[in-house]
Amino acid sequence: MTRNPNRKHAAPGAITRVASAGRHAVPRPRVVMALLSLGVLVCVMLLDGYLHSEIGNDSRVHESGSSSKVPDKVTNGGPLLSFDSKGRPTSHSIAKKTIALTFDDGPSAQWTAKVLKVLRDNDVPATFFVVGQMAARYPALIRDIVASGSEIGVHTFSHVDLSYQSRARTDRELSQTQLALSGAAGITTSLFRAPYSSETDAIDNFNWPVYQYVGSKGYISAFVDTDSEDWTKPGVAKIISNATPKNGKGAAVLFHDAGGDRSQTVEALGTYIKKMKAKGYTFTTLTKSLGVKSTNQKATGSQLWEGRAFIWSVALTEWVMPGLAWLLLVVGVAVMGRFAMMVILARRHYRIRNKRRFSWGDTVTEPVSVIVPAYNEKECIANTVRSLAASTHPIEIIVVDDGSTDGTAEIVEAMGLPNARVVRQENAGKPAALNRGVAHARYDLIVMMDGDTVFEPDTVRHLVQPFADPGVGAVAGNAKVGNRNTVIGAWQHIEYVIGFNLDRRMYDLLGCMPTIPGAVGGFRREALLQAGGMSEDTLAEDTDVTIALHRAGRRVVYQEHARAWTEAPGSLGQLWRQRYRWSYGTMQALWKHRRSLVDRGPSGRFGRVGMPLVVIFQIITPAFAPLIDLFTMYGVVFVDPVKSLLAWAAVLVLQLVCAAYAFRLDREKYRYLLMMPLQQIVYRQMMYLVLIHSCVTALTGGRLRWQKLKRTGEVGTPQGTPQAPAGAAR
Repeated sequence: MTRNPNRKHAAPGAITRVASAGRHAVPRPRVVMALLSLGVLVCVMLLDGYLHSEIGNDSRVHESGSSSKVPDKVTNGGPLLSFDSKGRPTSHSIAKKTIALTFDDGPSAQWTAKVLKVLRDNDVPATFFVVGQMAARYPALIRDIVASGSEIGVHTFSHVDLSYQSRARTDRELSQTQLALSGAAGITTSLFRAPYSSETDAIDNFNWPVYQYVGSKGYISAFVDTDSEDWTKPGVAKIISNATPKNGKGAAVLFHDAGGDRSQTVEALGTYIKKMKAKGYTFTTLTKSLGVKSTNQKATGSQLWEGRAFIWSVALTEWVMPGLAWLLLVVGVAVMGRFAMMVILARRHYRIRNKRRFSWGDTVTEPVSVIVPAYNEKECIANTVRSLAASTHPIEIIVVDDGSTDGTAEIVEAMGLPNARVVRQENAGKPAALNRGVAHARYDLIVMMDGDTVFEPDTVRHLVQPFADPGVGAVAGNAKVGNRNTVIGAWQHIEYVIGFNLDRRMYDLLGCMPTIPGAVGGFRREALLQAGGMSEDTLAEDTDVTIALHRAGRRVVYQEHARAWTEAPGSLGQLWRQRYRWSYGTMQALWKHRRSLVDRGPSGRFGRVGMPLVVIFQIITPAFAPLIDLFTMYGVVFVDPVKSLLAWAAVLVLQLVCAAYAFRLDREKYRYLLMMPLQQIVYRQMMYLVLIHSCVTALTGGRLRWQKLKRTGEVGTPQGTPQAPAGAAR
């Protein structure tokens, strides 16, 4: 294949200029950007999992035990517990005829605002013990609570039983909730209620150290005098009855504003407040019941800004994750739809083209000019030309030497083939070499191939038969990977078989073939010239000219029996460079021909059918395909490993079925499909990075050189290749 490390910039007005790039095959800043984007996505998923208790979740709940180590004045004391600097506990009670309403587990997007409305309507404050996860997700509700005159306490970040947690985990539960409060409302609090706590007589030897430790950090622990038991949803009347203190005692009363259906709580609350006021009760917050300064203090300095950054990150996560879920659904539907469409149309295509009575018309016997652009192809050129010399169809061989420095032209001349000639030119790039070959061609039918590709004896004969139909302007052949005995080669072999046997059959029937492969393509000279020849405007000159042919009203078809064997990249680095050029070049070609979206006639048909399919299947779907693997890993680690793996396996099985059908159509050996699971994982990530790299290059106006891949010359025409069915060349 012709490569030009010093080719000139494209003319003004081209989609982008192609020039020398840096020394690195893959520009590092763009790779870093792609990896950074993937890293940010992973962080967003992890944060979302943490916010929804899917990461670090511990559902253990301690049952009460012996309280022999707990002071009696604590277990028999009031609902507020503080510790002095020496760790000595002090119990505080609520004054008679005083009620401190407390609400746990919020804030809730559905219920907290309704609770606040009832409190405002009755001019009553309350104390809300919030879960940090919820506070971070609904910061506006935290601000509403503060603005209403109520106070806020910590109910841990993830609602875990701290009895089972380490000191480090306890510190995290407290500090992250404080961070959420700082960012949400600019406050901190020294009021704490442990999840699953109740009255003080439930404190035992197992959880007592938790309260001692929390107290040593300056927190006042809050308990319950009266539990409404609204979480059991016993009915409005029962909730009111449960929440009513006995004998005029003061009480810290427990309700919930989250954690389930709280409609009964909201309905009972207003009636309860009116009833207790009628009995002479007053309402206050827990802190005011002590007659001390509020435990809610203004956050300042780094804590305030760290909290805001945390809230902003959570807001981003809350916005991104639903979007990612929808994108995953779209990608899944697109993948499934593509497979279904490919299989259905590929089967129809195969049945039509392989019927014995199918014919393109009269057998094409006129001679053909085969153009081989070559730049430093000494390893491959002899095999390429030798395979052409064995052609069963009359041909002339034109090797266009694009300024090679390794003796490529001399190798061809030394072969002394009567129907082969060499055309030399200054190094100008592959499109220029192909155009030079067309100018020197003697015949009206042109076949183009790469200098690292070999043809079977019948390849040219099969390739030109569709030209019996005067409406056909170009023919795409069937490129196959010759060096498939390595892992990377086998991966590309799978891709080629699926791409050529399913994708191209589908595009052929839809009349919107997007690319005639550079390794094996046939053209009518006049159609090629009508399309403007091989353009230098893009890096994907094969895609560019194919779209141009469609827009010129020329039909492009696929000929499955015209096989060419090419040497695929032998390393991930070379594969990256090739796919980067293909991806970027395809974007350039689509942008160049964007007006086909609004054109009429054949051009408009390609623009409204072919172009959307290419964008969806070759750009959008690969760009978001890593979501499949990311969500699978997320599910395996944090949600349900069995269901997650089964979902991933279902997609893989569908891909395997489609691939197996493609292999069947092309009479390939199924053993290569054993490589497909790993191929899918690696390819998805690589194509994501390649596409991000290409998009960044396109957006920044970056330049890219023609890249000469390292060749070994190991590909020859395989022995015993499957033959086309009788009549296939008619």
